[in-house]
Parts: sequence; C-alpha cells; structure tokens
Amino acid sequence: MQHSAWHSLIKEQLPEGYFAKINHFLDDVYGSGTIYPPRDKVFNAIQTTDLSDVRVVILGQDPYHGPRQAQGLSFSVPDDIPAPPSLQNILKELADDVGVKESHDLTAWAKQGVLLLNASLTVPAGQANAHAGLIWEPFTDAVIKVVNEKDSPVVFILWGAYARKKKALISNPKHLIIESPHPSPLSAHRGFFGSKPFSRTNDFLVSKGLKPIDWLQ
Repeated sequence: MQHSAWHSLIKEQLPEGYFAKINHFLDDVYGSGTIYPPRDKVFNAIQTTDLSDVRVVILGQDPYHGPRQAQGLSFSVPDDIPAPPSLQNILKELADDVGVKESHDLTAWAKQGVLLLNASLTVPAGQANAHAGLIWEPFTDAVIKVVNEKDSPVVFILWGAYARKKKALISNPKHLIIESPHPSPLSAHRGFFGSKPFSRTNDFLVSKGLKPIDWLQ
C-alpha cells in the first residue's frame, strides 16, 4: 500500500500489526493460485482517489472473478471487456437518469473523487466472495470510517443488502446516504431501476457548494 493520507488514518483504526497481516495474506494467496485483481491493483481505489478528493463512495462486495475483469475499482472493468450484468444495469440506470456513458471503465469517476471501494479487495479465480471474512473487512470498514470523519459532505451509495449493512459506520450528519436494491439482474427490478442515484448525488453536491460528478466521462 502506498503511503498517503489514507495510510496513517486507516492504521489508527486497526489493531497493531494489521498491515503486516494483510501483506502476509497477499504473499500467501498470490503465491498459491490465480487471484484477482492483479496484485498491483489491490489498493487501486485508495491509490486513485485521494482522501481529500472523496465526494462519493460506491461500495461493492468483492472484485470480479473472471480473467482481466477486476481493476481494483468496484463495478469497473476495462473497456475491452464486456460489461458484467450488474455494470450493464448501472449503465442502464445512468442512461435513464443522466445520459449515456460509453465506457465500461469507471476510472474517470475515481479520478473525480468517487471512491469505488469493494468490501473485500481480492478474490480467487472463479470463486465469488471466497475471501469474504478472511482479512479485508476490518481494513475496508476502516476506510469507510475515515471517510465518515471528513468535514466536507460525502454521498455514500449503498446498493444491496451487503452494502447497506455498512450504514452503521456512517454517522456524520453532513453526509448523504443513498440506498437501494443491488443492480444485479436478481434485484435491479425491485427498486434499483428508477432510483436515480447519479442525479440525486449531484443535486446534493451542488446544494453543498461542491462540484458535481461528470458521470458520462
């Protein structure tokens, strides 16, 4: 993990020696099988989005588990990879809400201050959520707590039951929580479609004197 404003503040939230424990875990799993994302992308979310820039958090569960999909940014895939079903539905809701985004790669959002954080930062090939509960949740909960402590308003977008459990970590009244069912095909029609998270986010940011996100980048 690169040293940054994130590093010291996350470290304060964790037990002594937890970063070393994470490094041992990474050495073990990457040394014994195919793991996604590539090891140099594990911390991509906090390496791409500086803490000072965070205006929005979109919380996912774990990385995509197919070849070349995972980038270390929740829901994002490279443009030469077909959009997985949840991302297809996110882009459909975006088109209905704000406009058409041609790219599957959400890096441009991350560079604007959208923290694309998965609760679990690694996954074995073909085994969705297999690293849940092993190492990552204390770390990613610490990231959420650090963002919660920001003085400037932040929008937390929580899609699905798993993400909505993290609502308990968001106590600062300056922030806005937008929650709905998950964009997966199993639940998108139960209230994700039509929830307008993108325009609602920008309306809130503008109301607080903050720059809106260009969701179509």
